[in-house]
Amino acid sequence: MLSIVEFFLLALASFRLTRLIVRDYILEWMRRPFFNVKLVTNDQGVEEEWVEPKGFIGEGLSCQWCVGVWSSVIMVIFYLIVPYGEWLVFVFALAGLQSILYAWTDRL
Repeated sequence: MLSIVEFFLLALASFRLTRLIVRDYILEWMRRPFFNVKLVTNDQGVEEEWVEPKGFIGEGLSCQWCVGVWSSVIMVIFYLIVPYGEWLVFVFALAGLQSILYAWTDRL
């Protein structure tokens, strides 16, 4: 059974991996083949990008809830099975906490 600290470490790590896959620029190359990007002019005459997912994988990659489930599974497998996998979980957990703190302080 996992302790509360382990649970929160896994939660933060899963959060960070999910955000990395769904939103962060560094993995845009991975998402790009599964999305159509259209330029649309809004009512004010400003061009905006409209991103539409293509197919099942595109829908999955655009859904933070879907990716979150798989990210959680990956983090638990790394934590429990992979030798030294807890270090990866720890690094992702620190990055997740940093991401939350950055977003919080950016609003101040």
